[in-house]
Amino acid sequence: MSDIMRVGLCQINSQGDKEANISRAEELIDEAASRGARLIALPEYVDYLGEDGAKDDVAESIPGPTTERFAAKAKQHNAYILGGSIIEQTDTPGKFYNTSTLFNPQGEMIAAYRKIHLFDIDIAGNVSANESNRILPGEDVVTAEVDGHTVGLTICYDVRFPELYRMLALDGAEIIFVPAAFTEFTGKDHWHTLLKARAVENQCFVVAPGQFGPHEPGKKCYGHSLAVDPWGTFLADAPNQEGVVIAELDFDYLNKIRTQVPSLANRRPSAYDKQTARV
Repeated sequence: MSDIMRVGLCQINSQGDKEANISRAEELIDEAASRGARLIALPEYVDYLGEDGAKDDVAESIPGPTTERFAAKAKQHNAYILGGSIIEQTDTPGKFYNTSTLFNPQGEMIAAYRKIHLFDIDIAGNVSANESNRILPGEDVVTAEVDGHTVGLTICYDVRFPELYRMLALDGAEIIFVPAAFTEFTGKDHWHTLLKARAVENQCFVVAPGQFGPHEPGKKCYGHSLAVDPWGTFLADAPNQEGVVIAELDFDYLNKIRTQVPSLANRRPSAYDKQTARV
């Protein structure tokens, strides 16, 4: 009997109304479940995309009201739910975590990951962002188990740091999550390429639900929620609208790829630890 997991990626255009955003996320969770998804994934900042100043009013504890709603949906649908990411309160005034959570079919939170790499960039005239102005970086690499398969948690900008993904692969990850609010300007050139690279080099499935469309203050997300297999094939690629796309993850195929092209097994850590030779 084949080992296949049906995954639903929820693509959302979150705005400045937290309650409306979470209610819409719940609707899409219901849709994904109705289409047979065993694993349902939401995007980054599913609770709020808007002015930085409002984060003080939006942030909440984890566990808290939003995670309780996601937990209830997981239990209702007997499914695993990746709660995208939400703004988590901290003990530091004016600072928060960008935190992704994972729930099992019993409604239990089985993992929480705080985004390690913060989106601080400046592309003159196109994209300027300073996530670290309000967000603190996480420190922990996080994995969990979904129906006997190891999954790794990352968020958006993390995808540009392959060392994190290799750590997850070496910890046994067969699926790596990348909930995102990727900018349209960088996304059109980098999104598909980076996700495909992370899948191929780590011989894993990548599940990347994204935000799409415009939001305040004058920004726009790329969308194109993606599921990628270990060979680099795009199993799902969402159109530019809110909705759910479905992908089927075949773990027998993953094992076949890892056997035929055993790049993880062929690693030579002893060579990597040496100082770079210079001539």
